Amino acid sequence: MTDPETTPEGGVHPRRPIRSFVLRTGRTTVGQARALETLGPQYLVPYQPQPLDLPALFGRDAPTILEIGFGMGEATAHIAGLMPDQNFLCCEVHTPGVGALLKRIGEAGLSNVRIVQHDAVEVLDHMLAPASLAGVHIFFPDPWHKARHNKRRLIQPSLLARLLPRLQVDGYIHCATDWQSYAEQILEVLSAQPQLRNTAEGYATRPDYRPLTKFENRGIKLGHGVWDVVFRKT
Repeated sequence: MTDPETTPEGGVHPRRPIRSFVLRTGRTTVGQARALETLGPQYLVPYQPQPLDLPALFGRDAPTILEIGFGMGEATAHIAGLMPDQNFLCCEVHTPGVGALLKRIGEAGLSNVRIVQHDAVEVLDHMLAPASLAGVHIFFPDPWHKARHNKRRLIQPSLLARLLPRLQVDGYIHCATDWQSYAEQILEVLSAQPQLRNTAEGYATRPDYRPLTKFENRGIKLGHGVWDVVFRKT
């Protein structure tokens, strides 16, 4: 469902639906291309407009964590390795990132990760059954830091309206960002949802399972802050 917005000519047209990504160009390395060719058939899940059978997909019945936008997959592979008893369904649209995570999966011998190379909003809408998720990870989403672009940020009430029915009771949402204004917005949006409770007084201490990536460490050395927000469904 889209909201109308006024055109410069004074007419009305549908606003673009919320998306979990911004299209970017990027070069796929030889190693990433090889991983896509050799491991893609095993770990890539084609988009389909019907709910997944998660136990069949992973070959077992285990708690499933959805990750929205994993970048180059550094944190994803680390967390999946730490949590072998959980399944990770990961969404990313950028081919170099998908190839990079596949390469990490092969190097670490991970069997609990599957990748959907598609917009996570449509995955939520069509591929996930009610109460099918034990958790959701959204790490460093695009901050859209200019004020006039803030409405394009992923974490909005409209995303929660899609996400919450698919989250189990006591399931969690873990967000992290290095933009303070976005952290404030995330905290505000999640706090306004009566089905969610904050696990901390304000921002959470970084959970042990979320690693400090090279990108994050670089930011910290430059004096940038990082904020984690963790809520659970009541």
